[in-house]
Amino acid sequence: MPSCAYESRWVNDDVRMFRATVRQFVQKEFVPAQDRWREQHGCDAAAWRAAGQAGILLTDVPDEYGGGGGTFAHEAVVLEELALAGVHFGSVIQSIVAHYILAYGSEDQKRAWLPRMARGELVGAIAMSEPAAGSDLQGIRTTARRDGDRYVINGSKTFITNGGQAGLVCLAAKTDPKAPSPSVQTRPRFGVTLRQPARRPARERAAVA
Repeated sequence: MPSCAYESRWVNDDVRMFRATVRQFVQKEFVPAQDRWREQHGCDAAAWRAAGQAGILLTDVPDEYGGGGGTFAHEAVVLEELALAGVHFGSVIQSIVAHYILAYGSEDQKRAWLPRMARGELVGAIAMSEPAAGSDLQGIRTTARRDGDRYVINGSKTFITNGGQAGLVCLAAKTDPKAPSPSVQTRPRFGVTLRQPARRPARERAAVA
């Protein structure tokens, strides 16, 4: 495995021990499965629960919401070890969705979703890119129309990493013609059609829908 003598200033003994744990898990559980994951264009569903049990999901989310209670240093270690091993796993998207919920979600949403995400029972995805707009949020056309205590979503999204396995989607949509607004959606997702994951080069990090 490639190694580097350089060590960031934020690394301490706790982070070093965590890195050893992450490296052992990745080498034992994820590396042997890479050929199969590439063939099926995504990781096994069981990989998420295994990662949760190993404590490598939501490492910098407060423990009161089921996270690891660490810092971004712990999250960086997970990303580094996955990259060093050449493993394609969408944990970075899981973390981004979790932090959207942590920053903007209600207390009920945080307690309902974050612990399940940390355990790998609930997979998160981000739906921003659109066929006609790419990732330019000012150009998105998907709308969110208020209907009682819910929003009715109308539009198309593409390149949604973790989309095929996600049970929770952080969705970018317009609530009015002038301003984009994020929205969160959980299954059952009535009216949502999932297409086959896009065929991308083997070096891509995770399957997209």
